[in-house]
Amino acid sequence: MEFRQLQYTLQIAAEKNFSRAAEKLHIAQPSLSQQLSKLEKELGVLLFQRNTSTVELTHAGASFVEKAKKIVDAVEQLRQEMDDISQLRKGKVVVGSMPITGSHLLPHVLPVFKRAHPDIEIVLVEDSSMNLEKKTASGDTDLSLLSLPLVEPTLSYVPIGEEWIDLAVPPGHPLALRKNGNQPQPVHMEELKDEPFVVLKKGQGFRKLTMDLCHQAGFEPNVVFESTNMETLQSLVATGMGVTLVPRFIARAASSEFVPALLPLAEPTPSRTLAIAYRNGRYLSKAAEAFIDTFRETVKQLSQK
Repeated sequence: MEFRQLQYTLQIAAEKNFSRAAEKLHIAQPSLSQQLSKLEKELGVLLFQRNTSTVELTHAGASFVEKAKKIVDAVEQLRQEMDDISQLRKGKVVVGSMPITGSHLLPHVLPVFKRAHPDIEIVLVEDSSMNLEKKTASGDTDLSLLSLPLVEPTLSYVPIGEEWIDLAVPPGHPLALRKNGNQPQPVHMEELKDEPFVVLKKGQGFRKLTMDLCHQAGFEPNVVFESTNMETLQSLVATGMGVTLVPRFIARAASSEFVPALLPLAEPTPSRTLAIAYRNGRYLSKAAEAFIDTFRETVKQLSQK
């Protein structure tokens, strides 16, 4: 049974005449009759009772037409919905996000995206970097906000921006008192080898970056406290418990009553690349592509502030 045969049958039922039905369908009458006969043979029933001047539905034909209408209507609705999605009028994107970074970037991204695409639903999945890579690779998310490098080999990514890394120290720390005029003096990572560190717990991508930068500077950091929340770390730094490295977007957004001093790191200034990751070979819908474009443009604007 072919879809076009359903359409042909419905047109014959509506016109009750082969000639008029063929004309509406823009096919030759013999072809229409041939297709109907082929369908009836396949079904093993007559759908129409042919008379000299008209055709009438049989009992089987009436039942067939009732269900065929539902099928044709469902297909037309599906076609329309796909057209809507292709034109970015509707759709859904499941987005994975690192909780810390996402909490500071998504409030900038999502309102912009929703204003431009109000009927596209964004479903947010928050998890650690490690778990997000696994969920993205398994298809549980369409896209995920992560930082490079990625561990999971089955993922592709689109870079969306570079984020500088700052040093957070207690406000009265000697490093905070060093000035070039009114500006804080950049700090070399090697100067931190004897400092106590407060860092994120294992499983957070930024923890690995912090440890790697310390190792590159030739020392193992003295970790005195761990947390899953970057704002908690900044508050602990402000109260004198240690120092930590902070992504600049997050450092800017600190709103606690405990505010550390933020210092630039010496050149080459460390940074991390933020990226939107997706599974290799996964089809990216136009809605997903639009979300990536919005994210990239938003990060670009934030970087210029």
